[in-house]
Amino acid sequence: MDLVRLIEAFKKNEWIAPRISHIELIDKKDASYSEINNDYPDKIVSYLKNRGIKLYSHQYKVLKGVRNGENVIITTPTASGKTLAFNIPIFERLSEQKNAKALYIYPTKALTNDQLKVVKEMEEGTEIKVNPAVYDGDTPRSKRVAIRKSSRIILSNPFEIHEILPWHQKWGAFFSNLSFIVLDEAHTYRGVFGSNVALLIRRLLRICSLYGSSPQIIISSATLANPEEFANKLTGLDFTLVNEDGSPRGRKYFVLYNPYFSGIGALSTYEETKNLFILLIENGLQTLCFTTSRKMAEVITMLTKRDLMKHAPELADKVSSYRAGYLPEERRKIENKLKNSELIGVVSTNALEVGIDVGSLDAVIISGYPGTVISTWQQAGRSGRGMDDSLAILVAFQNPLDQYIMRHPDEFFKKAHEYAIIDVNNPYILSSHIMCAASEFPVKESVDEAYFGKEFSNHLKALSDIGLVTSTDSGWVYSGSGRATEKARLDSISSEVYKVVANGRILETMSKTQAFREAHPGAVLIHLGETYVVSELSLENRTAYADKEDVDYYTNVIENADVKIIEKIKEKRINKNLKVTFGNVSANEFYLGYYVKMYDKIIGSYELDLPPINFDTTSIWFEISDEIKDNLRKKLGEDAFMGGLHGIEHAMIGIMPFYIMCDRWDLGGLSTNLSPETGKATIFVYDAFEGGIGLSEKTYEIFEEVLEATYKLIKDCPCEEENGCPACIHSPKCGNENETLNKLGAIKILEAILS
Repeated sequence: MDLVRLIEAFKKNEWIAPRISHIELIDKKDASYSEINNDYPDKIVSYLKNRGIKLYSHQYKVLKGVRNGENVIITTPTASGKTLAFNIPIFERLSEQKNAKALYIYPTKALTNDQLKVVKEMEEGTEIKVNPAVYDGDTPRSKRVAIRKSSRIILSNPFEIHEILPWHQKWGAFFSNLSFIVLDEAHTYRGVFGSNVALLIRRLLRICSLYGSSPQIIISSATLANPEEFANKLTGLDFTLVNEDGSPRGRKYFVLYNPYFSGIGALSTYEETKNLFILLIENGLQTLCFTTSRKMAEVITMLTKRDLMKHAPELADKVSSYRAGYLPEERRKIENKLKNSELIGVVSTNALEVGIDVGSLDAVIISGYPGTVISTWQQAGRSGRGMDDSLAILVAFQNPLDQYIMRHPDEFFKKAHEYAIIDVNNPYILSSHIMCAASEFPVKESVDEAYFGKEFSNHLKALSDIGLVTSTDSGWVYSGSGRATEKARLDSISSEVYKVVANGRILETMSKTQAFREAHPGAVLIHLGETYVVSELSLENRTAYADKEDVDYYTNVIENADVKIIEKIKEKRINKNLKVTFGNVSANEFYLGYYVKMYDKIIGSYELDLPPINFDTTSIWFEISDEIKDNLRKKLGEDAFMGGLHGIEHAMIGIMPFYIMCDRWDLGGLSTNLSPETGKATIFVYDAFEGGIGLSEKTYEIFEEVLEATYKLIKDCPCEEENGCPACIHSPKCGNENETLNKLGAIKILEAILS
């Protein structure tokens, strides 16, 4: 169907029209090609010519940077040819230097296996022998020696690299000839995981140095607000940035669709999504629908098939779900059917967001803001066939971030993407990787400070005091019991690991904090698409016991916090009414109960009996002057002032992920009308991770921008409730069950401190 006519039909439809917050028309763009098209080895020239490939300008810039010996980060949009951009210079080098090798690191096994096909196809097309192979936990032992010996391009993931580094002697020939390390989809390396991966890369480079190699690093990422800073923190090295996209694109209509435009939704986000999905399918548009959970991918698929059977049964069998948890052969079958247009509609989690080739589609529906601007554009970028028109629809949830986007479309379409945050100075993460490095070969203060920072010596002493490292004539070596890598998890800060067990089988492991949030008694866990309900959380055994149950609800924990200031690190005055401080704090988190929710609605709440968790972290805080406090208390009343502080805390945590790549659950907060720490009314927002991971520190840098957005979020919400609503100042994690909130109080406080 002609998309122009479909958009016009949307505008005239009595149900759809009022729910359309905004339609952004993204103009088509012609390709910008490299002027040089034969500046490659003959085999690569033939490969490009046989496939009719002419390099885009950004692809050639990557080639030039690599030829000049530079580390390169490329941040162009989805489907712009980033993979070819780094494969060309790598194959060129491998054709010229017969012993040269490359290591490709992907964030997941699934993506690693998918990209192996791309490398094999290029090997076949160029006739440059590289013997590519995947090396991960699934690689048979019988094949491992041959891969290490003969593969010139090895594809792996961070978890496998973490395990093989202590066995680097087996990899001597590979590491001594390693010319390239590729970090693909690198924007996924952020927060705790990213901070761990950053130190893992430093350990890898340290081992390369031991074997006499100094590989160039190529980073491929979605667009970031801080690409060069991010690349430097991820690797410790300087990078050349390539971010001007030379690839062509067709015209795209991007629709913001708000089921809660009036403050109250007649249908849930998921029901609205299902109806839009059916509408596009029936209009002949091959559509990919993204959801925020595996469960909802299955539910929307089931409801779509049921409705189609009533009035378009010939389409029902052309709709499928797709998610992690399916067998690899099942996923490949769905991918190929989608690529070959045998399927007209697929409902997926973010498993199809990156990397995997499913061809070009007519339309994408994004059911609920996926958490970052980057993910939104990655998912929207899945639609578009060549230069044809395409459609993307973002369907909002009733939460602050989704509603902020719906009411401020210009800020979404014109703002820079988020900051990706990595903190290689988190003392707990850093110590664990120094311990791992000492298990790989002796660490020396005179040499290894370059990899592990200025506090390296202090961390060595602390590790020595607890018997994990020992000084020898050769340097410091690991002296703990068990493998060092088992004590350092890439997806966690703490080594205190909790297991989730069902029917005697371990489903997954998690940190203590994550267990209290996600595996408390009564919690609903989703594992490989199946739902489990936790019956018991044993603190003594560090084990959550769960039973498989098919439920249609989910749970959110209710938490509260207490914060004490340890140290002020820096502070700045925004205006005469507002000063913001960044520093170290001690946080006590109390897990009081949990909500049971169906769709977006609370259907029950239950108490929990868990001990508090205490940890040191980093925080920002800002005080409300006594003058403003006294003035507003007189005008609004004590309850409204306190409720206003509480509302600002909720809204600020809700909006921060729009600027910094994180989840609201990565942050904690406290608001009080008289803090014993400051002697004034104060709002704290802290990193909900031991030692901090850089979220509050980045917020300190862009504090005015975040606070202005918090004000607009609350002020522009159409709800008329005194205590606000889920779209402005309510929080799913509030320990007071969203009581003592006051929307007008929040607005007046923010107007006073921002004036």
